[in-house]
Amino acid sequence: MTANWTILKLIRWTSDYFAGKGVGTPRLDAELLLAHVLEMDRTHLYMNFDKPVLKTELSAFKELVKRRAKGEPLQYITGCQEFWSVKIMVDPSVLIPRPDTELLVEEGIREINKSFAKEEFVEILDMGTGSGALAIAFAAELKKARITAVDKSKKAVMTAEKNIEAHALSSNITVLEGDLFGGQADKTFHLIVSNPPYIPTGKLDDLQTEIKDYEPLSALDGGEDGLDYYRIIVPDSRGHLKSGGWLMVEHGEGQSEEVRDIFKKTGYYESIEALKDLSGIYRVVKGRSV
Repeated sequence: MTANWTILKLIRWTSDYFAGKGVGTPRLDAELLLAHVLEMDRTHLYMNFDKPVLKTELSAFKELVKRRAKGEPLQYITGCQEFWSVKIMVDPSVLIPRPDTELLVEEGIREINKSFAKEEFVEILDMGTGSGALAIAFAAELKKARITAVDKSKKAVMTAEKNIEAHALSSNITVLEGDLFGGQADKTFHLIVSNPPYIPTGKLDDLQTEIKDYEPLSALDGGEDGLDYYRIIVPDSRGHLKSGGWLMVEHGEGQSEEVRDIFKKTGYYESIEALKDLSGIYRVVKGRSV
């Protein structure tokens, strides 16, 4: 990187370099990193392809390219990820929000509007909130929602609070550090949502480098078969759900039948259903409190 670089030349060179390093989306990552350094969006990159890149900008970009080539997730490098059309700040203390998790938001909103349309307000629990992405998405869509977001990680709680403050939603969302239910023994909710750890312990080493080496393992490890948290969340949620309230959980690929069985065996839920994500993979199981 010693020649005179324009935006287009730099994108092309970096794309080839990333491809050689096995980066899954080399062109996209090159564009997003450069847009981050130049403080512009991708549209403006295209409008300024012939613009020279300053030496200071080139130096900063080079450092980010090195980090991405080693496997560090793009989102941790740029410090953000879009979720439900909202920009969420992320760091290594929290999982990076995935598009698949938006299914929890879609279905949660649908059932709230269907089942509790006449309620003055609705109580929602986001169990294991991480970055706060789910809580923020619900608060953005449901003005009558009072949301409690809980996480056992102090660092995750701090990240969630920053995101909530950044979107001016502190009056809608309460963040608590604690166990799954936040120590709220007597509180009940219209909706409980959770994306708990579900990777079997023995398969953690099989994950992509950018996941196993950078994302928090405590938010990934679901025990021997990946279902440890469901065996706690599903039966225990009944005591925290209002009459007719919904529990919705995300799970890993191939776990749908086992998670549904956990719902059924409690005898606490009706209308138990498995839902597919946009890729056609069963991703969420929901059930309504009897």
